[in-house]
Amino acid sequence: MKGLRMPTLGLHKDFLREFAQLEKKVRTKVADAFDKFEHSSASGQHLEKLSHGRDPRLKTIRIDKFYRGVVLAPDGGDSFLLLKVLPHDDAIDWALKHRATVNAATEGIELRNDIALEQLAPGLKLATGGRGAQPLFLHVSDADLTRLGIDEQILPIARRLDSEEMLDALRPILPEHQYDVLFGLAAGMGPEDVWREIVQIQLSVGLETASVATKAGTPQDDLTAAMARSQGRIALVSGPAELMELLERPFDAWRIFLHPSQHRIAYRPSYNGPARVTGGPGTGKTVVALHRAAHLAMALPPGSPDGAILLTTFTRDLASELQRSLRLLLTDAEQLRRIRVVNIDALASEILRGHRESSRLSILTDQRDVIARWARTARRLDLDHSAEFLDQEWRHVILAQGIGTAESYLKASRAGRGTALGPLKRAQVWRAVTAFTEDLRTADTWTFHQVCDEATRILDRRSAGGAPRLFRHVLVDEAQDLHPAQWRLLRAATEPGRPDDLFIAGDPHQRIYGNKVSLRSLGISVTGRSHRLRINYRSTHEIVSWATALLVGEAVDDMDGGGEGLSDYRSAFHGSRPAVTGHPTKAAEIESLVGQISRWLSESEVPADEIGVAVRFVQFGRDIAAGLARAGIPATVMGASSTTPEIGVRIGTMHRLKGLEFRCMAVAGVSDGVVPMRNAVTPREVDAQQHREDLLGELSLLFVACTRAREALQVSWHGEASPFLARAPQPERLPL
Repeated sequence: MKGLRMPTLGLHKDFLREFAQLEKKVRTKVADAFDKFEHSSASGQHLEKLSHGRDPRLKTIRIDKFYRGVVLAPDGGDSFLLLKVLPHDDAIDWALKHRATVNAATEGIELRNDIALEQLAPGLKLATGGRGAQPLFLHVSDADLTRLGIDEQILPIARRLDSEEMLDALRPILPEHQYDVLFGLAAGMGPEDVWREIVQIQLSVGLETASVATKAGTPQDDLTAAMARSQGRIALVSGPAELMELLERPFDAWRIFLHPSQHRIAYRPSYNGPARVTGGPGTGKTVVALHRAAHLAMALPPGSPDGAILLTTFTRDLASELQRSLRLLLTDAEQLRRIRVVNIDALASEILRGHRESSRLSILTDQRDVIARWARTARRLDLDHSAEFLDQEWRHVILAQGIGTAESYLKASRAGRGTALGPLKRAQVWRAVTAFTEDLRTADTWTFHQVCDEATRILDRRSAGGAPRLFRHVLVDEAQDLHPAQWRLLRAATEPGRPDDLFIAGDPHQRIYGNKVSLRSLGISVTGRSHRLRINYRSTHEIVSWATALLVGEAVDDMDGGGEGLSDYRSAFHGSRPAVTGHPTKAAEIESLVGQISRWLSESEVPADEIGVAVRFVQFGRDIAAGLARAGIPATVMGASSTTPEIGVRIGTMHRLKGLEFRCMAVAGVSDGVVPMRNAVTPREVDAQQHREDLLGELSLLFVACTRAREALQVSWHGEASPFLARAPQPERLPL
């Protein structure tokens, strides 16, 4: 009808995660109910008020006879915030106990469980009275806490906390912004740091969002303005079509919920050089990179060439996932075409093929073939070095530093290599390298690192001849896995010194390919433009705690001459504890795994394609797929066939599943001799330093596999358990 406008509907981020876990028939009814709600000229008439609630603006809406939605809806105005969809009695109970307030510092919406908070203070006093521990925030004044947004109800609670574990346990009932402030202070940030990193970011993002809405002519009542200032926790839906799109793919919708700390990185107008974002699994590094790519594409002037921006990563599977995710963010076809998504080795091969008479390029993809060639070279030259040592010396020293002559190799640093080599030994190694590479050249065969080296030379010659660089901007995901030869290619692909030339996202704790690099040594300086994310938005606290314990005490290089730890790495929500089970035989483990997947499918109603199984080697994955097939459960072994569509449960090696995520995750075959895999670890007597690096790589691989899980994780083995599992706490001992 003319003159009527759609109500403004906001969705709280917790709603979408919980919505995705509802039964399919309930999700359909929710979508129907709010589709009618959005189209109604008097949407408030659909809402029912509650008696004796803590907040009269919290109302409910009927979904069906068993479920109700909880909506924040002032009596005046056309703004509504959808908070929960729960069974009827639970929805009423939640609405009666909770209250919505506006944070004094950020002016954004906060939700609080008044009943729980009122009951908490006396209990905390009893719990901490006899402990004698120093208060957690003794070093922060009341004035600073108040300025940061800690209100009069939370302040006395904060004063009684004496450990980070107590703070973590209270997360479900504390207002979210106030928890973020307390977490930052507990992690060692000063009040001014918290103001800059948490409060000021939220304020600036909220003002920016409100300003955009004002310029667009969107009416701003009090609730709409507060929702706009709650960027990162609330998404404003522009109309029925957008609402339905979010409800159809709720697990993808978290990509629109950039936390202010993420938003600040992704949407900064410009960086005056390379920029970097790091963080543990699930902290949103990839999402930030995707938003950054979208921001740069939107900032390019009309008529900019297709493919002006490169978004790249280590593997084809990850590149495909980036391409799919990018389509969720950019609906403008011209802007989407400005971004080229391709994995780094495919890009290098494409450049090299374009400069050869024949487009055919023979590349060694099997590491066993590479080692066999080194072994033949060592025997022919009668060297006492192992094939594995020669291969590592070639990759980690010679190719890593771009060494092209024997003289350069004699002077080269071998920092990080455990076996010392004098001049004579280096001369022997260089003879082996010369023979090995000559054999490859004769056969017109390449390794991927050689392809990258040659592609870099091609680009450098182009640039020296006056040709423009391939890309205006280059963004790199999973940066920790790239070899220095790949970094040199990326450096050559865009103009050094140009604003926003490189944007780098990665996590050193997920380095699983043994490639170590110093960005500084490659002329890539991120000083003053490096950011770290600390909150996991993917996996439950229980999964994060269990997986993080695997890496406690390990020194991890941050790619820029420093170290990085996980001590302040936290999850945003709670869930079930991981299950860790052992079995006498492989058949027994598969039988147990099939039973668990059957329960996820039937009892939890998780779609088959939201279940993943990680294995260390592909044959065990095929055995599991066969067991699932006998039970009538569809499954796909990833990478087994390029022509078979991936349907059902997805099974892949730990390497192949990197970068992906699943609601339910099984990590199978975590047995002694398999994790770590014996032939993936250099013997200590050959090279003690490389032995330690290889063990850390295998440990990181298990960490990566476990953190693919969002809600449920099962880790299993048969025979003897992997020694790595002794590092993790037993599930029943996990902190709440």
